[in-house]
Amino acid sequence: MAVNGTGPYDPQNVFARILRGELPCRKVYEDEYALAFHDIAPKAPVHVLVIPKGPFVSFADFSSNGTEAEITGFTRAVGKVARDLKLEAPGYRLLSNVGVEAGQEVPHFHVHLFGGKALGAMLPG
Repeated sequence: MAVNGTGPYDPQNVFARILRGELPCRKVYEDEYALAFHDIAPKAPVHVLVIPKGPFVSFADFSSNGTEAEITGFTRAVGKVARDLKLEAPGYRLLSNVGVEAGQEVPHFHVHLFGGKALGAMLPG
């Protein structure tokens, strides 16, 4: 079910619970700004979610309210995960859904990192 990417932050959302250690994840990377883990329903051979550790509902929220350190740290973490997974040379896709029409499912800002095969067109024709 899609969620509104502009509402208040829900501290009981699944990613908040993963960050608190209440739910497990298959961790790929973690630092003080971000956590990266494998998606439980992968859409590509490599499908990793990267989430900031702060309580941000969407990219708009994160880019407006994140500190310079949080924004820089998160961005560097995304790049490091792509490098660590050896996706730079063959290529990869980053995607962040914001709001109902984009299909955002979790009200916590996150980036999907897809790779491991040719991904084709970004949107169906």
